[in-house]
Amino acid sequence: MSNARIYPLWAKLLGYGAFCILILLVPLVVHDDYLLNKIARYLVFGMVALALSISWGYTGILNLGQAVSFGLGSYCMAMALKLRTIPIQTGAEGLPDFMVWNNVKSLPWFWEPFHSYAFAIAAGILVPVILSFLLGIFVFRARVTGVYVAIITLALLVVINLIVIDRQRYTGGFNGLTDLVPLELFGITFDPYAVATYYLIAISLAVALFLGLAVVHSKTGLIMQAIRDDEMRVRYFGYDVAAYQTFALCLSAGIAGFAGMLYTLVMAFASPTFLAVPISLSIVIWCAVGGRYSLLGSALGAIIVTGVQGSLSDTPAFLETWTLIMGALFIAVVLFLPRGLIGLIDMIPLGRAPNTLQRSGTSARPAPSRTSIRAG
Repeated sequence: MSNARIYPLWAKLLGYGAFCILILLVPLVVHDDYLLNKIARYLVFGMVALALSISWGYTGILNLGQAVSFGLGSYCMAMALKLRTIPIQTGAEGLPDFMVWNNVKSLPWFWEPFHSYAFAIAAGILVPVILSFLLGIFVFRARVTGVYVAIITLALLVVINLIVIDRQRYTGGFNGLTDLVPLELFGITFDPYAVATYYLIAISLAVALFLGLAVVHSKTGLIMQAIRDDEMRVRYFGYDVAAYQTFALCLSAGIAGFAGMLYTLVMAFASPTFLAVPISLSIVIWCAVGGRYSLLGSALGAIIVTGVQGSLSDTPAFLETWTLIMGALFIAVVLFLPRGLIGLIDMIPLGRAPNTLQRSGTSARPAPSRTSIRAG
């Protein structure tokens, strides 16, 4: 937005660093395992919201199917953990219990590679990225823009959700994948309520924040923002707009897929609800409330909204009215904070240096400035 305050990179690094230090210090003051698990969930939502900020806030691609990447990443991790579970009922080849109940005689070929954790982790990132790449090739090469992209991504989400539910013999259907063992890597057990799991999620969020910040402040990031503001002008300058849009969509998908894997660790199951429309729309709301033009703002929006929602829904006094309160909060933010909660920083009065003027003879004109870029 034209009236957004522009901050130097060092100020953003300071703010991002302070946030990362804060979330890493949480286990030192929170000793309740259940509460730590809840906070870890909120941090995962923060990661998937900042992923949407890259495609929506910085490139202008409203992806209503962000839950596709999130859910696929979740299922990839769950499949690897499920194959290490020793259920009460197993087939002759140690099949997952739901396959036994559905009369599956042998492990499907696409389950076999998930005996490897390395493959599962790679698949949790690459499967969403490849799907987004194919979508980007067909959509952006055809110069589909605006609301039509949002509709296409939403339709893709619905189709994949129906496939997962319908193929119950191989996906667990409505029940999803349950009875998962904790992830064990490098001698560390990432139990849902373990401090190690919290640190894994907090460090992952910190890495995603700084990775995103590096991208949006690179030349590629500046072109992405230019595409968001005026796609046709960027195309006239000779840039391959479709390639940059596809890159933004793929980067967003990769981060969201990794967040989905972390969500499986902290929840100890994978469900088709992770691939449903409600959570995908919730991600858009989190991003908008926090500030879609800011990676940190989007993450904070998700953490704050889900945190407040969880607190209200667990409080007997607000058991019947918490949805009304959350709705009022969303409306207030949209009406009074168009840049989201992160826009409150712009309201802090700061001293301004006098304008620098370049004089030529008797005339004076403002010194040329760089193209305005929204605060990241």
